[in-house]
Amino acid sequence: MNILFDSANGADTLIYLAYEEEAFPLRLGEAHKQSGSVTWLYARSEEESDVIAIGMGKRRALTLEKVRRAAGSAARTALREGRNSASFVRRTAESNISAADELQAWIEGWLLGLYRFQTYRGVTKIDISVDLLLQTADWPELTKLELEVVLSTGRMRAEGAVVARDLVNEVPGTLNPDRFAEWMVEYFERDNAAVKVHVYRGQELVDLQMNGLLAVGAGSKHSPALVEIRYESNPELPMLALVGKGVTFDLGGMNVKTASDISDARMDMGGAAAVLGALDILVRNQAHVNVTALIPVVDNVPDAEAVLPSSVIRYPNGLTVQVANTDGEGRLIIADALIHAANIGATKVIDIATLTGNVGAALGLGIAGIWGDGEMTQSLVEIGERNGERLWPMPLMDEYEVDLRSNYADLRNVSTSPFAGAITAALFIRRFVAESLSWVHIDMAGTVQYKQDVGYSEAGATGYGARLLADYVMKQAQQ
Repeated sequence: MNILFDSANGADTLIYLAYEEEAFPLRLGEAHKQSGSVTWLYARSEEESDVIAIGMGKRRALTLEKVRRAAGSAARTALREGRNSASFVRRTAESNISAADELQAWIEGWLLGLYRFQTYRGVTKIDISVDLLLQTADWPELTKLELEVVLSTGRMRAEGAVVARDLVNEVPGTLNPDRFAEWMVEYFERDNAAVKVHVYRGQELVDLQMNGLLAVGAGSKHSPALVEIRYESNPELPMLALVGKGVTFDLGGMNVKTASDISDARMDMGGAAAVLGALDILVRNQAHVNVTALIPVVDNVPDAEAVLPSSVIRYPNGLTVQVANTDGEGRLIIADALIHAANIGATKVIDIATLTGNVGAALGLGIAGIWGDGEMTQSLVEIGERNGERLWPMPLMDEYEVDLRSNYADLRNVSTSPFAGAITAALFIRRFVAESLSWVHIDMAGTVQYKQDVGYSEAGATGYGARLLADYVMKQAQQ
């Protein structure tokens, strides 16, 4: 999928953005200018080009996310019609968005809109792509060098999100805990002296008392692991740790899931994928940051050796946990990673996980929940509003901790109440955060996938979190 400036070859399709209450070069009703509308205007002669009109709503309500979604919709529309190339025709007007931001958003949306996970497709595989043609004359605010920088930045960000999408979409026969850990070593240690990867497994996990991982992974033929990826391009900065839940298949353990189709259980490592996608963006940009990714990797499957409900896990911070339900495994392994984050000297930590179905019931599939430090939360929310990976601040209700009391251990891993499951999960995780750490928890269970094509996301993994976390890390380094 090429993106070309001032190509000598003309495109077979033109793309225009249509704004409500504004003139349009061709005849187009106001209904077709509403946000999200896509209209084909076919040529009347060979001298004309077909046009895709993308409705944008009112210009004063324009956001970068609307630009991304428009680009993704245009790309998929052209792809479905078998077009080889399309030219985006920009009509300049006063806007609250800079030209550089608009172009970067368009490039991200276009590339992500063309994404297809086709590793296992046969006769239904789509072998074509659509080149995007741009004219430098349409972007008078930007020099040629600036255009190239924006193109490079947009491409790198999209590629980081694609890394996350590919991982989440992958099937368990290919992506299991053993292979996932190997992939991280292979991918991030290639020709990059600033990145160091260490895989803790076996006796090392025992020595570090990572008993959450050992318990959850006991039922799988694949050994659990904690993968530590250090990117110290600027070691003088305080270390920021990114913890991503990496359950490569969540069958629920001994509390086995019973739905008719649980294919989505392979996506329970969306938090790990978000962290790895973010790290990919940071490394590609050669960002001057000090960040460590901590990825607890495990399968949660039933077996004769699997941890039983009512078992007790003892953590090195002194807490004991009753495993009331083995399907509440994510918080058990995040606890190990958070304790480790403090031990290796992190000052800030973000954990991100597909943790609870309850967060989707509360917020839907378009926005994730966030709990914890107020300053970190505010910064992440602002970034999410800008790049489309949105967050909604949720409360840590101290009085709800009573629902995590156990009759014979310090804590239960799941609440005794059927209500506020996402909040009590965050409260559980908070108990494993050292006082020295500033911490936020992101529950992205609702945002990890779409069931149908939406904007610049096809049905399947969204890649949520990769750009969000990368932007936060770079913002912290700049500050």
